[in-house]
Amino acid sequence: MQVKKTSVTNTKFKLSITSDQATLDSIKTHVLKHLAAQHVKLPGFRAGKAPLSLVEKQVDQNLLQSEFLDEAVNRMYGQAIKAEGIRPVEQPQVSLKKFVPFSLVEFDVEVEAISDIKLMDYTKLRKKPKVGIVGEVEVQGVIQNLRKQLAERKEVSRPSRDQDEVVIDFKGTDSKGRPVSGADGTDYPLILGSNIFIPGFEPNLIGLKTGQDKTFVITFPKDYGVAALQSKKVTFAVTVKKVQELVEPKLDNALAAKAGPFKTLAELKADIKKQLNVEKQQEANRAYENELIKEIASKSSVEVPQALIDDEVERAEQAERQNLTYRGQTWQEHLAEEGITEDEHRKRNRPSSEENVKASLILSEIAQRENITVAPDELEVRIQLLKGQYTDKTMQEELDKPENRREIESRLITEKTITKLRQYIEK
Repeated sequence: MQVKKTSVTNTKFKLSITSDQATLDSIKTHVLKHLAAQHVKLPGFRAGKAPLSLVEKQVDQNLLQSEFLDEAVNRMYGQAIKAEGIRPVEQPQVSLKKFVPFSLVEFDVEVEAISDIKLMDYTKLRKKPKVGIVGEVEVQGVIQNLRKQLAERKEVSRPSRDQDEVVIDFKGTDSKGRPVSGADGTDYPLILGSNIFIPGFEPNLIGLKTGQDKTFVITFPKDYGVAALQSKKVTFAVTVKKVQELVEPKLDNALAAKAGPFKTLAELKADIKKQLNVEKQQEANRAYENELIKEIASKSSVEVPQALIDDEVERAEQAERQNLTYRGQTWQEHLAEEGITEDEHRKRNRPSSEENVKASLILSEIAQRENITVAPDELEVRIQLLKGQYTDKTMQEELDKPENRREIESRLITEKTITKLRQYIEK
């Protein structure tokens, strides 16, 4: 078999492939055996046992040539990309140039693939791991939140004041009186002074009694998360449906017993600190590993195929759409809030998608060089652990689908690769 490789772009290659007779003979034998078993029945012979010379005479010639050509193109393409070290990222575009049944096949293939990856010497990189440290202030913050959660709600007729909980209906409108998406709520419990709402919102509710209404204008912060609302003035109409005084439990052993299986306040504090330490260290590990991958990627080079970037942009958008569905918001409403078109949204997400794909390719290359694999039993253990997180049988069955098994295997390889990197870097 002859293969001529030319570069169309840095990530797109053209292969001109010409068959050899030995390969075609092998392919013809394979196809005839398949057809003998599936399509040809000859008297006196069991299925698949008739001589191939007789099968060739009996089988439909158009079917034979069609099956032969498909098998020839697929097999020769597979051999060519393996020989040339090409790693495709999409289905190839095949152009048949010449076909003489069973003696000659010539075709061209264009395919986008991963270009050569030039890795930095990650074995010489040195980086100290991060340590998550929990302070007393954080422990006290959790305890204070517990006291608020366990507080007795006592309805009062007096005007609301700081640290009261008010139950409100509210609705936000723009300067033209049109509803602002996401700026409304019904029977919403809000602790005044918690500062969880837009700056300036909660102070406007202090001094109101049950049944009172109030309309006021709030200017959203210039760095607000939703671009369309940054520095925007929104008029809120609020109805106070209930004012409740929070009677917080004392900071004693009784509080610990209410909060969980603890006999003393000291035990509760120790457990909170332990849990916070675990969360803090996990957060520190994620930050450290992200920085590690980012540094290796920045010092390595690879031309990222556009097809992979397109796929990542699409994947990120689908995840975003799904989250919006959970929040009860449509895609068009979201775009309107952001003040951008669909094309602008994708263009904005493209740099981060390219960065994610590059990091993934770098990790994949490291895994390959380090011969990192996942044994079948490792994969099964992880799948069983994941199944244990679901009581829904349908969700458990989803994990057995081939595409999900491949995704889980990919995650395991990534985890093992990062562990290997840390072994080098933290020496």
